[in-house]
Amino acid sequence: MEKGYLALVLHAHLPFVRHPEHEYFLEEKWLFEAMTETYLPLLSIFEKLQQEAIPWRLTLSITPKLGAMFSDPLLQDRYERHLHELIELAEKEIHRTSKKSAHEFHQAALNQKVVIDRSVRVFQQYNRNLVQGFKRFQDEGKLEIITCCATHGFLPLMKNENVQRAQIQIEKKNYEKHFGRSPRGIWLSECAYDYGIDDLLAEAGIKYFFVDAHGILYGTPRPKYGVFAPILAPANVAVFGRDMETSKQVWSRDAGYPGDVSYREFYRDLGYDADYDYIKPYLKQDGVRRNTGFKYHRITGQVPADGEKTHQSHR
Repeated sequence: MEKGYLALVLHAHLPFVRHPEHEYFLEEKWLFEAMTETYLPLLSIFEKLQQEAIPWRLTLSITPKLGAMFSDPLLQDRYERHLHELIELAEKEIHRTSKKSAHEFHQAALNQKVVIDRSVRVFQQYNRNLVQGFKRFQDEGKLEIITCCATHGFLPLMKNENVQRAQIQIEKKNYEKHFGRSPRGIWLSECAYDYGIDDLLAEAGIKYFFVDAHGILYGTPRPKYGVFAPILAPANVAVFGRDMETSKQVWSRDAGYPGDVSYREFYRDLGYDADYDYIKPYLKQDGVRRNTGFKYHRITGQVPADGEKTHQSHR
C-alpha cells in the first residue's frame, strides 16, 4: 500500500482592532477572547507535546495583522488588564456556583478558571508576545509558520499588479521582522488565486500557497489527483488545495463540530444570562451586555420539530 501524507494547516487571522483613542473598544475583545480560547491554548498544547516527547508537525499561518497585534505593547497591556478582570469574575463565579441554586454550573466555572490561569502563565512565559511563542516552535523545527497578504487583501480583485506586489512584498518584510527569515509559504487571502499571482509569489521567494478546492478541480488541465496532491503553477510555485471533507468538519454546522453536542454553545454567554447588576462591572463603560467568555452551555444539536431548544450545562 502506498503511503499518504496529511498536511494539518491552520489559518490564524483577525481584523486589525487596535484603537488607542479609546480606553475600551468592543472589537478589541475579539482579539482577547481569541487569545484566551485559541492562541494561548495552542501554545500550551505545543508545550505538552514537547514535554511528552510526542512527534508532531503543523503548519500555521499568522497574518501580518495578527502578528502586529500580538507584538503591540498597548494591546499587551490591555490584554493583561483583561486577564485580571477575568480572574476576578472567575473567582466570583466559583463562589456563586458553589451554592445549591447554581451548582450545576460549578464544574464549568472551575474549568474556566483553569483556562484563565493557563492563559496568564503562557502569556507571561513568552514576555506577553505570542509571536515569540510561535517562533520558538518554528525554530525547533516542529511548526511551519506561513504568511498571508499584508492587509488580507483579496488579490484577484486588485487588478493593478503593483498593488498585488505590494501586498506580497510588504508581508514578506513584516514576516522577516518577526521571525528572522523569509516565509516559504503563504495562505492567500480567502484562498483566492488568479493568473499571474504565482509570478509575484515566485518573485518574493515563496515556494507554495493554498487555494480552495475549486481552484484545483477546475484547473486546465484538470489535475489527475484533484486536491490529493500538490501541483505546480506556471511560475513553479507549488499549489495545495483545501480538502472539502476536512473543511466541513471545521465549518459545517450540520457535519462538523460547530453543531456537535460535545462542544460549547458560543452564543450562550454569562454576559447575557447573568443578573445585570452582577455582570455590569464587566460590561465596560457603556454597560451594554456582551460576551465575557464564560459559556456554561453546550450545543444542543438540531432544532426539534416544535422549535424549542433546551440548553444543558457544559461539564
